[in-house]
Amino acid sequence: MRVKQIKNIDGFYKALEKCNGRVELITDERDVLNLTSTLTQFIGLTTIFSNPNISEYEIVCYDARDFEYIKEFLVPVK
Repeated sequence: MRVKQIKNIDGFYKALEKCNGRVELITDERDVLNLTSTLTQFIGLTTIFSNPNISEYEIVCYDARDFEYIKEFLVPVK
């Protein structure tokens, strides 16, 4: 899903803890962040959110059930 923002970052982190499969954030530059890694969450997402040049990105869930956990926190690109 193409996303422009995460509404509730704390809630998003908690939802990621429930995920069973791999969840990735992919930038337009094709940087891939494994969001099931706690280290990547803290370092990678901080970098993504603080960079004004990154206005949208893609979230990919490799287990379709995981999307149910995180979808309420995502603001899709229209």
